[in-house]
Amino acid sequence: MNVSIVGATGYGGVELIRFLNNHPHLKIKSLHTSSQFGRSLYEENAHLMHMKDKLEEIDPEAIAKKSDIVFLATPSGVSSQLISEFSDLNIKVIDLSGDLRLQTPGEYEHWYKKTAAPQHIIEKAVYGLAEWNAEEIRESTIIANPGCYPTAALLGLAPLFTEGWATATDVIIDAKSGVSGAGKSLSSVTHYSEMNENFKIYKVNQHQHIPEIEQQLGRWSSDLQPITFNTHLVPMTRGIMATMYIKVNRQTSTAELRDLYETVYEDHPFVRVQPLDRFPSTKQVYGSNFCDIGVAYDERTGKVTIVSVIDNLVKGAAGQAIQNANILMGLEETAGLWSSPLYP
Repeated sequence: MNVSIVGATGYGGVELIRFLNNHPHLKIKSLHTSSQFGRSLYEENAHLMHMKDKLEEIDPEAIAKKSDIVFLATPSGVSSQLISEFSDLNIKVIDLSGDLRLQTPGEYEHWYKKTAAPQHIIEKAVYGLAEWNAEEIRESTIIANPGCYPTAALLGLAPLFTEGWATATDVIIDAKSGVSGAGKSLSSVTHYSEMNENFKIYKVNQHQHIPEIEQQLGRWSSDLQPITFNTHLVPMTRGIMATMYIKVNRQTSTAELRDLYETVYEDHPFVRVQPLDRFPSTKQVYGSNFCDIGVAYDERTGKVTIVSVIDNLVKGAAGQAIQNANILMGLEETAGLWSSPLYP
């Protein structure tokens, strides 16, 4: 099956290329950019010098004629403009930006400060949290790939909600990310001299992933209240750690809690539950599509601590997009993705 990538020179696009080059069933047919078409891919990405592909302009009709799937690895605000053209063509769309995730009218404009895609297309898009929405993904033609922070947070929280152990009335999520999460564009925030040997919080109580997390939690819990979610930049390239605190509605133990997570995720190969009294680090998922989760119960407070780690460019972007493509096309879910993390 042929695939095309729009936004092929960004970090998400480059990660798609890395995994798709080794995919047994999906072949890259064309690579597209809004500003650098006609140039060779490797001119912007020297590590891809072995690839001789030329970057092409974005022509939805031409893309639909040559490919079965198009990945939109574009910044927010771009997919919303392209999606109307692609939705009328015979091609499946997987959007890695945030443009199709928020279902409630007005939410996207409020949080992203951009013009939203047409509402009828947003309502048609399936939220691609692969471990939890596989049945809907199989039947869809447009997939809204989840954000990186929401992927780590929701995979960590899901078993407590889906199994009735908690309600979304007091959720605290403290998250940290490497600087690649900010994308490839230069900014003072991610400048080396600003981030080296530094650690900073940003978008306090204003991060655009807040409504995305709340939207999915609301599907699992009728008692949803606004969550507390804050994000920090760490001076490393890749990785997200989300540490979450939530009160459960029963007395339990760390061992029982871990058994719950093991049972819920036993048929999901990309979620690895840590051994008892061990917690994951970002390095152990570096460059991979794994989400590693550690849990603990505090008898004094009745609260659970959940630590969830992913690579923001893989499980938080390109890897999950390919996982969704595998589900969508009836392939083995792990096809092209079953590789060990990079270590050390």
